[in-house]
Amino acid sequence: MTEAYFTNPIIFLVKTLFGLYITLVLLRFLLQWARADFYNPISQFVVRLTSPVLRPLRRFVPGLGGLDLSALLLAWLLKGAELTLLGLLLGLGLNPFLALGWALPALVGLLISILLFAILIRVVLSWVNPDPYNPAVTLLGSITDPLLRPAQRLLPPIGGLDLSPMLVMIGLVLLQMLLLPPLQWLTGSPF
Repeated sequence: MTEAYFTNPIIFLVKTLFGLYITLVLLRFLLQWARADFYNPISQFVVRLTSPVLRPLRRFVPGLGGLDLSALLLAWLLKGAELTLLGLLLGLGLNPFLALGWALPALVGLLISILLFAILIRVVLSWVNPDPYNPAVTLLGSITDPLLRPAQRLLPPIGGLDLSPMLVMIGLVLLQMLLLPPLQWLTGSPF
């Protein structure tokens, strides 16, 4: 009882702090992938929080075709560190290299979840008709447009109702269902 009493709050803190920073790093990757406006205040916030750690990595890991590979590497290393810490706290005596393998499906799942939430937030915002120049609205558009545009060509609006977000969300959930179990099986991930 006493051990769990102290362990659970520490696990919560590790998951929260690592989770928030890994999400910021993946957002930085997505912003560059989507070629979002980096002068947007939200983009500047993400860049300022991630640059101190990414700058040294960029010396060794160059970008590839407009993709920020150093951000992906950082997210992978951080997720591996988080899983290693969690394994130690839970008494699993985890090998860090094993945790790096487990980090792959966790990152793919997180990336898909970020995209799902971005589309969902964009749909909800479309109901309240926000200011189109709002920084959050333009950023959501930048991240989701590369996924929604092809879906809008496949499924044009019907009676003024755009069903393409639903099509993309179904596709992302299917991707998550079909991609994550084999990745978890290949890496032996218990998470």
